Amino acid sequence: MYTLSLVKVRIRTPGVLRPVGSRFLSGWDAASIYTRTPAVCSGMNRRRFLGASTALLVGSATAGCLSAEDTPDVPIFVDGPNGASSVDIDALRDRLDRYTTGDLSTTEREDIFFMREEEKVARDVYLVLADEWGLTTHDQISDSEQTHMDAMLQLIEKYDLEDPATGVVGTFTNQDLQAFHDDLVEWGRTSVIASLKVGCRIEERDMRDIQVRLDRTDEEPIQLVYENLMKGSRNHLRAYYRRLTRYDGEYEPIYISQSQFDEIVDSDWETGPA
Repeated sequence: MYTLSLVKVRIRTPGVLRPVGSRFLSGWDAASIYTRTPAVCSGMNRRRFLGASTALLVGSATAGCLSAEDTPDVPIFVDGPNGASSVDIDALRDRLDRYTTGDLSTTEREDIFFMREEEKVARDVYLVLADEWGLTTHDQISDSEQTHMDAMLQLIEKYDLEDPATGVVGTFTNQDLQAFHDDLVEWGRTSVIASLKVGCRIEERDMRDIQVRLDRTDEEPIQLVYENLMKGSRNHLRAYYRRLTRYDGEYEPIYISQSQFDEIVDSDWETGPA
């Protein structure tokens, strides 16, 4: 003969269980679990049975909470359509918040300023060329470059630096980058093929400049951002070169080696964490 006994536990996932006596604090999702216990059991045995059942349920709920807390991070790197890889700024901000910062050298500070504006060069040039030629490649990657600019801004805010970027398309604090931008716009406006070569030129220089700066910092927040930007630039280079070859265009790199260039453009799109 069996009687039906009710054991009620409250569980919540994800979170940390907070038992108060035999009950849980209000606001938790309730789950009622019924157990059958023999009516002929002694009172002591029945209490032991119910106690073991409750412990098992609480243990399972706790395991559920721990596994939920150990869920993977939201990826920072976003694949994007046709190689237009970008950065998830919310995911990046969340990751950066976990890092403590050290004192930056003058070189590290200048490198952050430079990369913030170099990403702006890419965005601004692609915006102009998208208007000039109406190519989806320019349009999509200009959006991606905005997230690259935003990623550098996260570093500026993380280290409490002053942003060098102007709020005007086509204008730059760094005069070398100003000249670089102006030359690229002039070149890209001469033809569709030239505009795609401009894309290749920007991305190969971007890769070189990121690598130089990555090699001379040991700050983990900076490394995290540079590595994600580097991966995005490789996909952008693939996108521009593949579109260029559809027009029977050719390109010879000047900032990276021919072998490195070939290795990148002949490989598949990169996905997943940087």
